[in-house]
Amino acid sequence: MPNLLLIVLLAAFPALSTDMYLPALPTLQRLWGASLAEVNLSLLFFFLCFSLFLLVHGPLSDRCGRKPVLIAGILLFMAGSLLCAASQSITQLVLARMVQATGAAAASALSLALAKDLYSGIQRQKILAYIGVIVPLCPMLAPMLGGLLLGVASWRAIFLVQCVLALPAFYGCLRLREPAFERTSGGPLAMLRRYGVLLRNRRYLVLTLSFSLMSAGFFAYIGGSADIFITGFGLGERTYALFFGFNALGLMAGSLLASRLCVGLSSAGLLNASLAGLAGGGAAMLAAGGHGPWGFALPMFAVSLFLGMNRPISNNMILDAVERDVGAASAVMTFANFLVGGLCMEVVSLDLLPKPLFIGALTLAGTLVPLAALFLLGRPRRRT
Repeated sequence: MPNLLLIVLLAAFPALSTDMYLPALPTLQRLWGASLAEVNLSLLFFFLCFSLFLLVHGPLSDRCGRKPVLIAGILLFMAGSLLCAASQSITQLVLARMVQATGAAAASALSLALAKDLYSGIQRQKILAYIGVIVPLCPMLAPMLGGLLLGVASWRAIFLVQCVLALPAFYGCLRLREPAFERTSGGPLAMLRRYGVLLRNRRYLVLTLSFSLMSAGFFAYIGGSADIFITGFGLGERTYALFFGFNALGLMAGSLLASRLCVGLSSAGLLNASLAGLAGGGAAMLAAGGHGPWGFALPMFAVSLFLGMNRPISNNMILDAVERDVGAASAVMTFANFLVGGLCMEVVSLDLLPKPLFIGALTLAGTLVPLAALFLLGRPRRRT
């Protein structure tokens, strides 16, 4: 299996694990007589377990190698999927989803580590851009696939299909030639101490935190878009889905644009252009976001486009800041993005400001922080 295809499959595990199963939530409420809050525990505990084990699999792979951790993780994911399909109560489903999350975290944490191990320079930046083109398809297609399965089969079929879809990634991991990288040594405590070493890497830490904030407005959009389009603008669910797909298309187009432009233009120039575009999209959102569906959707398309363009460049820049502990570094990057995403999706629901204004303000703030960080850090020193 080509390495690029394997990395894309691994990066798609979070969406595969969650978005396909969302259409089944009302069915489970009716079937088990559970409240929405009880059924949503299967989402909450998945993300808690997923986030925790991101920080376990990263240093573990630096010690034991990428391949064994990936194989064990995908086997756990497949076992969790089968346990989900066999669940007879919401409690059993929540526990099974925690097993699923433990395995999915290995795939998600190590997709970036493999990109660092197997590629370098402009080639790695292009690979990250291709991933940015393909992976946004998963949140678009997974709920549709889940809805189709519910129309022809039981909700249990969704988890059986998840298990089957993990098989190509499992085969790719079996065929993977273990990449060469500098391994760490010692037991579990020594592996945990590597986080201390990593967090003392000033350039890595500042870039990771600042670039994770760049997605704040986008995650707030995910958390508030249904309320904005359906409740605020009075659109139907199908029309909302089209607007949501339009936004995902912007994210894909930005990543595709980065893969084409990175060959002829400098990374610094592309990074500055994408940050300027993000700032422009945030400002337009503040000016016109509340003036009808298109007044909101067009600035948000610009935000998604320039975020998609920026992500491959910024991720490549962060990975360039580390030589050792790449698995742990990739895990912290993913963890930081999920943490920012979870907080923004929750805060936007508090209605502190009208949601379009809040998304625009977060986008502008998420643009200014990386600009300030890049100014303070300056150019990276050349390695000899």
